[in-house]
Amino acid sequence: MIQKILEAAVMSGDVAGVVAAVTRADGTKMLAKAGVAVAGGDRLVDEDTIFWIASMTKPVTSIAAMQLVERGLLALDAPIGDVLPFLARPQILEEGRLRPAKTPITLRHLLTHTAGFSYDFASTEYVAYMQAHPETAKRGRLGWLEMPLLFEPGTEWAYGINTDWVGRAVEAASGMTLDAYFRAHILDPLGMADTQFVPSPAQDERRAAIHQRQADGTLAAAPIMPVNPGAFCSGGGGLYSTVADYQKFLAIFLHGGGGIISPASLAEMTRNQIGALRAGYIPSANPELITGADMNPGQESKWGLGFLIYPERGPFGRNAGSLGWAGLANTYFWIDPAAGHAAVIMMQILPSGDMGAVKTLCGFETAVYAKAC
Repeated sequence: MIQKILEAAVMSGDVAGVVAAVTRADGTKMLAKAGVAVAGGDRLVDEDTIFWIASMTKPVTSIAAMQLVERGLLALDAPIGDVLPFLARPQILEEGRLRPAKTPITLRHLLTHTAGFSYDFASTEYVAYMQAHPETAKRGRLGWLEMPLLFEPGTEWAYGINTDWVGRAVEAASGMTLDAYFRAHILDPLGMADTQFVPSPAQDERRAAIHQRQADGTLAAAPIMPVNPGAFCSGGGGLYSTVADYQKFLAIFLHGGGGIISPASLAEMTRNQIGALRAGYIPSANPELITGADMNPGQESKWGLGFLIYPERGPFGRNAGSLGWAGLANTYFWIDPAAGHAAVIMMQILPSGDMGAVKTLCGFETAVYAKAC
C-alpha cells in the first residue's frame, strides 16, 4: 500500500522522487521509494540518496547540546550570554526601534524557540529590518545571527534562528567545530557516514535536486551545485543526509537514548517545555520558500527540546505524545512511542508545505497506521 501511494504521487506530478521508511523498536524496518532524483532524469531515488534535510538538523543539534549539559559544559537555565557574549545584551525590535531585553536568554529558550528570534522568511518585521539594514543582509548567514528579538524571552513561541545559536553554543562549550563535534559524538557512533554539512564529490553524485513548484503545477529542478557552508555550519538547517542514516538517528528515541544521551535527558527533551504556549504555526514572509502553515492544525501543540509534541491523536494516525518536525524542502519525520516506531519521508520540493508534498506525507502516514506499524 505504501509503495503504491508513493508511485501514485510520482505519476500525478505531486513529487519527482520520494523515499520513506519506518523503523520499529524491535529493529525491523520498512522502506518504500519511487521516482527520480532530478525531474526529467533517469537516476532513481533510494535509501542512499542524499537529501538536504534542512531543519531536521535541529534535533541533531539539540542532542549535541544535551550531551554537553550532561557533561556540565552547558546549562539549560543559565544566561547563554556567559557562553555566547553576543547574546549577553539582546535587543528587542518594537515598531522599528530597538530596546534592551529585560530577560536573559537561556539555552532552554533557544531549544524551545521561545528566545524571541524568528526567520526572515517567516517574519515581515525581519524583512523590514533587513531592508533598513542592508549591511546585515549582505552578511548572509552571519547576518541571521545579528537579528534582534521580536519579544521578551520566554513569553511567546516563534520558529527561528534559535538552533543556529545552539550550534554556536555547542562549538563554544566543546572547543570543536559543529561538524567535528557531530562526527565524533553522534554521527560516527551511530554509523551515519552519509550525514554531513558538506557532501563529498562522490556524495554529490547521489544528491537529489531541489525542485521548485511552477505556476502550472509542474516541478523544475535546480542544478546540483557543490555546497558552500559559508561562514559557519548551520545547526538549524545545514545537514545533508539519507533515509538510511536518519533512521539510525531516530532509533535512539525508541531505545532510551541509544547510548548517545541518557534516558533522563531523553525524557527532558520529549516533555512539554513551553507550558501554556502553543507551538507549530509558521507564517510566511516569502511564499517561494514557505507557504505559511500550521504543522498540527486544530490541536494545542507543544514543544520539547528540539521537537513538536502532538498532544492528541492525529487525523492520519500518529498517537498522542508523538514527536516530529520537518525540513524546509519537504522532508518530515515523526516518532510514536506508543506505537513503537519512528517514520521518515524525504522529498526535495519548494515551497515548504507544498500541497503535493503534504498530500504524499499524509498518504504515507495513513498507510503506516493502516498496516499497524
